[in-house]
Amino acid sequence: MTDERPTQFQRARSAEQREMRRQAILDAATQLLTELPVAEISLRELSRRVGLSKSNVVRYFETREAVFFELLNRSLAQWIGELPAELPPAGPEGADWPETETEVEVETEAEVEAVAGALARSLARRSLLCALLSALGTELERNISAESVREFKLVNVRLLADLAELLRGRITGLTPEAARELVSLTVVYTAGLWPFAHPSPAVSEAQRDPELAPTKVDFAARLGRILHVAATGLLALR
Repeated sequence: MTDERPTQFQRARSAEQREMRRQAILDAATQLLTELPVAEISLRELSRRVGLSKSNVVRYFETREAVFFELLNRSLAQWIGELPAELPPAGPEGADWPETETEVEVETEAEVEAVAGALARSLARRSLLCALLSALGTELERNISAESVREFKLVNVRLLADLAELLRGRITGLTPEAARELVSLTVVYTAGLWPFAHPSPAVSEAQRDPELAPTKVDFAARLGRILHVAATGLLALR
């Protein structure tokens, strides 16, 4: 059996060259994720696609899971940076507050529904991020060292804290704790719904049966509804 490992890359020596190699690996992983689910992407295939041997890939990422961890955090950071423009605008500082309890409830309900729907639609447009979130617990947290997990999670926690603060600015009345819980629920619901909204070809074919039509999942609509209910509940628990 011949060794088909590409050899066109020379060993990176400067910090800039190492970052270029890391980015090339991440770009290859991004492209592969448009073709295959995470579970079917091996380190061998990733190294072949990027043009490096497996031994060279692990100079930059210890396992394929570490590649996807990095890609997840970068995708998450990009999404959070773009999200403010996709959410309803925050209310102007110093705006008049509704006078009656009923007015407060009506305004808050509309606010929550608008933010939840916009958040869900924003995620639905980012298939890479959603696919990685759905693989986080089942795939990515397995074949990796404790130190790599720690590094990933420290960055991830900071990013999710930024998201919580962003949502607090859009949903009046969320406490810091409630905002963090809403973000945590958003991650869990996204991870759970995404595979059902993107089933295998066999399941998609079976769902053409009119009796199975209700089993189809509209990701944005379902996630928006769930986040609306979750945020409303968190506000009520306040």
